Amino acid sequence: MGMTMSQKVLAEKAGLKSVHAGQLIMADVDLVLGNDITSPVAIAEFSKFGKKEVFDKNKIALVPDHFAPNKDIKAAEQCKCMREFAHDKEIKNYFEVGQMGIEHALLPEQGLVTAGELVIGADSHTCTYGALGAFSTGVGSTDMACGMATGKAWFKVPSAIRFNLTGKLNKNIQGKDLILYIIGMIGVDGALYQSMEFTGPGIANLTIDDRLTIANMAIEAGAKNGIFPVDQITLDYLKAHGKKVPKVFTADSDAEYEKTYDIDLSTVKSTVSFPHLPSNTRCIDQIKKGEVMIDQVVIGSCTNGRLSDLRAAASILKGHTIAKTVRCIILPATQTIWKNAMNEGLFEIFIDAGCIVSTPTCGPCLGGHMGILAAKERAVSTTNRNFVGRMGHVESEVYLASPQVAAASAIKGYIADPNEEN
Repeated sequence: MGMTMSQKVLAEKAGLKSVHAGQLIMADVDLVLGNDITSPVAIAEFSKFGKKEVFDKNKIALVPDHFAPNKDIKAAEQCKCMREFAHDKEIKNYFEVGQMGIEHALLPEQGLVTAGELVIGADSHTCTYGALGAFSTGVGSTDMACGMATGKAWFKVPSAIRFNLTGKLNKNIQGKDLILYIIGMIGVDGALYQSMEFTGPGIANLTIDDRLTIANMAIEAGAKNGIFPVDQITLDYLKAHGKKVPKVFTADSDAEYEKTYDIDLSTVKSTVSFPHLPSNTRCIDQIKKGEVMIDQVVIGSCTNGRLSDLRAAASILKGHTIAKTVRCIILPATQTIWKNAMNEGLFEIFIDAGCIVSTPTCGPCLGGHMGILAAKERAVSTTNRNFVGRMGHVESEVYLASPQVAAASAIKGYIADPNEEN
């Protein structure tokens, strides 16, 4: 039996000719990632290994993005812990405030991940890098510590589900709508500890940003990872951002998949996840005008804070003013994206519409800062989770959507169709 794309990467990194689903392996990692929430725990565990140095100063990335800039004393202490460790161990890829960004947007932008690599990160959305043909997955802080000390990690080889994509997305529909549609279809445990592998001619009609969004939310279906084949679009992106040489793996023709889903991209509509699970989805035409009144809109995060996302939101907001009852927060995902958006005039559009623009931060996504919700408040957000209390009070509600839907909703004051006349 042949191997899937994910299995081929794992076999390569484990030094094996082949692997199969369920097999336990130890593999070499190409990058270990941590942030200001998870790294302090890993750093404490690292000291127990009795090692004075990390396995490779160039293969660790530390990014203060969740509570940075520091929101309070505890956050300041956590960032200080990571900062001192990075300086003491001479970690090359430490991104201080001013150079940082949201980790899962920053690493691809900086060329720190390429096709064929094995990446672990102490953050569940590390699966983002599957968009570039890497096997990337979230791990606990103890596994992060072990990775920093040894450059290795244990894995149980996942089985796979195949998503065969055809057709092309329609106007104002993007990767966020597709992954919400998929999660709504298979459920939050529909790919539990499996690899979500995307194939088919429709992939050629998805941008890298679409793919990054889709792979980012594979974990919301319970997946171990999400992964896309490497095509010319991928290679062009890696060349533009690359510091590494990609290695391309393709699935064998006789690779085994637990299930195959066929999806015509032209049938995907604007999709919204209602509280309190990403799988609780409705198409925009199933939501009545004014049915869900809102208090806040967040456009940003590791899922939808890229330049294309900001452009999409700006195209809806241009010439309009957000509803008086709504607060709209824009969070460019990296400093580079922030600067490019500013230079393009997007900030003027946002501010004229009544929005605010933040420095890059995960802040509101996890109810940390820069947009916490009070009791009974509702938010439309381009983030990736809407669990109970995710963005603030346990009696608040989060509705997940694309930047286009979020922007249209900010204008109307209720969940709105981006194709609706303003």
